[in-house]
Amino acid sequence: MIKRLAAEFLGTFWLVLGGCGSAVLAAAFPELGIGFVGVALAFGLTVLTMAYAVGHISGGHFNPAVTLGLLAGGRIGCKEVAPYIVTQVLGAIAAAGVLYLIASGKPGFDVSAGFATNGYGEHSPAGFSFLSVVVTEFVLTAFFLLIILGVTDKKAPAGFAPLAIGLALVLIHLISIPVSNTSVNPARSTGVAVFQGGWAVSQLWVFWLVPLLGGVFGGLVHRFVLATKR
Repeated sequence: MIKRLAAEFLGTFWLVLGGCGSAVLAAAFPELGIGFVGVALAFGLTVLTMAYAVGHISGGHFNPAVTLGLLAGGRIGCKEVAPYIVTQVLGAIAAAGVLYLIASGKPGFDVSAGFATNGYGEHSPAGFSFLSVVVTEFVLTAFFLLIILGVTDKKAPAGFAPLAIGLALVLIHLISIPVSNTSVNPARSTGVAVFQGGWAVSQLWVFWLVPLLGGVFGGLVHRFVLATKR
């Protein structure tokens, strides 16, 4: 279990540092930034690379919604859930701390301005409403779990699961960065919200509750509708 938790810590750390780091440091870099597309690719690449690197150790969850969705899908046992989620959150906070140290070295840096946090209403990148954010986060997290469970099914082509999962996360971000800045991952939302420390913390409950519900829904749909017999 220690080795598995270490893998989850490192995987979630890399996801937050790479994904949120690209948003904070590179998305709107003067004259030439990577923009939404670059950030979406960064998030997908973090999951793809660490799923190949440590997925064989821990399963490569890196996300409480994925862990709970896999429980609902019948892939893991209850005893793994709490240790995995705690470790994922700690990895996300550690990565956000490293990102804060890097970003604060730039003149004029203001963590309260956003720090790649998730939000709705006036804190949505494009001003989307609470309902829009809830629907987006629920549906996209549910489909993320359907994809994860589908590509890791015993009858799915072997060796391609991390690639499909990483590309799915790219697509999810391309859809939803303007809506909520894309969570689908409570740990990712928590890590940066802790350092933003203001409105992001007050809205954080949405980015726990909704992705978790979406993950469970996706897991149940796959388990009882789509899963092949093992």
